Amino acid sequence: MSSDRLGSHRRGNFLMALLRGGAPVMATATSELPDEIADPTPIRPMRRIRHLAGTVDVAARDTLLLRAARYVALAPLAYRVIAVPGALIAFLGAGAATGNVGLAPVALVALSSVLLSVFGAFWLLRPEPFDGRKAALLLGVDVLFTGAANLVVAAAVPSSVFGAAMQVPGKHLLGAVALLTLALGVLYGGALVTASVPLAAAMHWLNTGQFDPASGFDGFGTLLGVLLTATGALVLVGLGTRLALAYGIRHGRQAERAVQHRMLHDTVLQSLEAMTLSRPGSSAEEELAALRRLAHAEVAQLRSRIECDAGGSGTAGSRPLGEKLAALAAEMARDGLRAQVVVAELDDETLSEARQLAVRDAVREALRNTMKHAGTDKVVVRVEERSGGIATVIRDHGTGFGPEAHPGFGISESINARLAEVGGTATVESTPGNGTRVTLWVPSYGAGSYQSDLQ
Repeated sequence: MSSDRLGSHRRGNFLMALLRGGAPVMATATSELPDEIADPTPIRPMRRIRHLAGTVDVAARDTLLLRAARYVALAPLAYRVIAVPGALIAFLGAGAATGNVGLAPVALVALSSVLLSVFGAFWLLRPEPFDGRKAALLLGVDVLFTGAANLVVAAAVPSSVFGAAMQVPGKHLLGAVALLTLALGVLYGGALVTASVPLAAAMHWLNTGQFDPASGFDGFGTLLGVLLTATGALVLVGLGTRLALAYGIRHGRQAERAVQHRMLHDTVLQSLEAMTLSRPGSSAEEELAALRRLAHAEVAQLRSRIECDAGGSGTAGSRPLGEKLAALAAEMARDGLRAQVVVAELDDETLSEARQLAVRDAVREALRNTMKHAGTDKVVVRVEERSGGIATVIRDHGTGFGPEAHPGFGISESINARLAEVGGTATVESTPGNGTRVTLWVPSYGAGSYQSDLQ
């Protein structure tokens, strides 16, 4: 499964390169991806396929895709592990009347075929980086064994069981055609199918002592069918991989934009809105000092987030959730909101850091909404265990709002979406004159949801 041939020219048609180079060409699938591939707008299927099969940079190999492409070869290897012993059992049944003459070489070929296929599978699944030279060497050994096995069995068995006996190396030959097609391309698989013609004629001559050119085409149709099937599988896997990557990249960009919008809303926009709020009874100096404190806090928070995203140490660390919320309450107090935090006794390992940060940031958004809209400067934040997770309730007795009010970006993205990303939920209950209750819930360790954030 050599990848060296991919760099013969820089740009080329993905479909043609796939047919010529086999599964390793899928390593180029991320290059030259036009937006039309993942465009959700309905378009003609053939037009989308043309985009999928379009231009790629054949020198831009993605290492992960190159390693993943090798697993395509597991299919023909698994086929041989199952089909060859099955053919051996059929041969035993057919040769029972003749005393199973020639059983030893046929059984040895079957055992060797299975061992060679199992070794190939283990070699593909090993954690070491892919080695194209060794892969080509193994494929060469497999092809040589395929030819030798067919000739040995043909010479060793009587004509009465020739057909049944040849099914054993024949199954290995079918797997070899599929293996070469998937690993190296259609030309290699086609070359083996072509070589099967003189091979079959030689097998007939060794078994009967008569040379019959027409015998070379015995089983040719089956081999051709395998070649076409493997080619179709190669095309479907290749184009399907490219389509999946295009959709993944598109959705990844959308998710990244959503995160950026949420961060801008939760930091810069919220701070600017807080700066516009009047503070009754405050002097100009006090107002200016409050603005400076707010700006300083915003600068520190933005720097912390940027350093965290860059892999630095500017995150809140691994402080317990209670300490995170206490620090948040102190932050809100500087802006005039008195938040009382009540935290039940929780194990420090109850929540992962990702879920703690999601809860903290969602609470910050709820508190800022209280400060802006509730008409009160008091709020209670209560944290407790509930239903296999941790519930955080933010309760105020402000003006509230009715069911006709539509949730804004803060509720839908900064609260609901943020909690959903870590497997949690958020509910907002409010009635005019009776305040608002926001309930955040996230599963604790062992709850079984969204395990990826625990890694």
